[in-house]
Amino acid sequence: MNILGISAYYHDSAAALVVNGQIKAAAQEERYTRKKHDSAFPRNAIQFCLDESGIDLAELDYVVFYDKPLLKFERLLETYLTYAPKGFRSFTAAMPIWLKEKLFLKTTLKKELAAIGNLRIDELPKLLFNEHHRSHAASAFFPSPYKKAAVMCLDGVGEWATSSVWLGKNNSLTPQWELNFPHSLGLLYSAFTYYLGFKVNAGEYKLMGLAPYGEPKYVSTIYEHLLDVKDDGTFRLDMSYFNYAAGLTMTNKKFHRLFGQPVRKPESEITQKDMDIARSIQVVTEDIVLKLSHTIYNELDTEYLCLAGGVALNCVANGRLVRESPFKDIWIQPAAGDAGGALGAALSVWYEYKNNSRETNSTDTMKGSYLGNSFSESEISNYLDDTNANYKKLSTDELRDTLVSILASENVVGWFQGKMEFGPRALGARSIIGDPRSPKMQSIMNQKIKYRESFRPFAPAVKVEKVSEWFQLDRPSPYMLLVAPITEAKRKNINTAAETLFGIDKLKLVRSEIPAVTHVDFSARIQTVSGETNPAFYDLLDKFEKKTGCPILINTSFNVRGEPIVCTPEDAYRCFMRTEMDYLVLENIILCKKDQPKQFDNKNWQQEFELD
Repeated sequence: MNILGISAYYHDSAAALVVNGQIKAAAQEERYTRKKHDSAFPRNAIQFCLDESGIDLAELDYVVFYDKPLLKFERLLETYLTYAPKGFRSFTAAMPIWLKEKLFLKTTLKKELAAIGNLRIDELPKLLFNEHHRSHAASAFFPSPYKKAAVMCLDGVGEWATSSVWLGKNNSLTPQWELNFPHSLGLLYSAFTYYLGFKVNAGEYKLMGLAPYGEPKYVSTIYEHLLDVKDDGTFRLDMSYFNYAAGLTMTNKKFHRLFGQPVRKPESEITQKDMDIARSIQVVTEDIVLKLSHTIYNELDTEYLCLAGGVALNCVANGRLVRESPFKDIWIQPAAGDAGGALGAALSVWYEYKNNSRETNSTDTMKGSYLGNSFSESEISNYLDDTNANYKKLSTDELRDTLVSILASENVVGWFQGKMEFGPRALGARSIIGDPRSPKMQSIMNQKIKYRESFRPFAPAVKVEKVSEWFQLDRPSPYMLLVAPITEAKRKNINTAAETLFGIDKLKLVRSEIPAVTHVDFSARIQTVSGETNPAFYDLLDKFEKKTGCPILINTSFNVRGEPIVCTPEDAYRCFMRTEMDYLVLENIILCKKDQPKQFDNKNWQQEFELD
């Protein structure tokens, strides 16, 4: 049985194909259109999924959309009626789109699908609609290694739900309770993202990355004015401070007066106060997530917790869940946002709608999240020949040995191997890599490769069996979704005067043996690498360890600021040539920057991508 899941028309459109319960392919539309967080109908992602499995659209048994638009429309109307006449401007902006497109989404989807398959409408597979949070819950539980688990979904808003709790058991998901719009932890965090000058639904990870530079000075202000949190973690927001329910912005003048300054202008200087505010909302978010976890543990008879929804990408909160929650272990869907809803919807049809049995294994069924496109060496060399690029094709062992020496000499390398990752993280298939021991590597990568803010940290990729030697983490973290401290043995002593530094000045200190991936609070966002799911990347780490004694490499996504992660060899070569990367590896082909032709057009290329 072939089931295609689709998410679209909000942000991070995606498609996923499940064949007889097995996840065969999944990808985000942005990788093909080169428009970050693309919300359009995922035509290219669907075509990839079909091509990857060798089937036509007519061979699908079901197509399932990840939420129910009529319920969303109900929420929209009720919200505007509640806030009328305040929300009239927002209402008039939203209604034409709904009346023209979204309200008749079933017809729109059928037309789009028919165009892909060159079919008549009556020839299409059956079209189903799943509830938004059920899609999230399914994406979290069904690929997990657990037969029974609590499931917590936290995001901005689906149809009505903003937080939901489920009990997953075998092939079923039973809803327990939910919190509804406008009271949303995800929207609260996004409101602060907006207030600090970052883009909503794109810049939340910047807010998380900025937080360690500040002090939690405004935690009490947030609790006293913005929200009422009960002991069980449930909460209500004081909507008089927010504008997202009925307006075109996230916050209002009352919110701005509370914190004593207007909304920060994007790209303007980040002040210490901005950092303190970021730290404060991060602390509040972590506290609420932890309280909710204790409540769920006490309510449901299970030792395991699964997470999905955009808030589940907050890897600092996830790290605290691992260390401080009562659960024995947690599993987080790597594509936790709306892209993962496409996969969850398809799995929900297989297990719940069709009532098929479910088997688990000791890890999960996500295949390392390597579910996207791959390219043969002949496809790569044909493109490079057409581009007049200079390259060498090496044996596997020769390539890895050469690359280890290149990395140990503080060069930055673009690494393009195997199937593209599904989800927002580069996991060693479409990555930029470097030596974490280099004190200057963070600034080099941020300013000369990624062209992004200097405060943003990089992640360590570490051999899975070595993680506990370097980090205070006793389990795998394959999807870069857990933050943990560096072990004391790997830290450097910092003198008393240095400890008084504030803000970005903290970056000047060498805090550990791997300073390029050590955040200012001695933490790191960890990816563990296994030889089973990514043998090429694991082998490189192994050889790097044998040469240097360090089983870790910097791993950041292969893109520049505002650009989606690269998908094709052409995307990779273009990014390589436009930045100050030193080397590019495409499967077993290696390119050196200084050997490349000079005619590659670099003029005004950054204007192609809207800043995130």
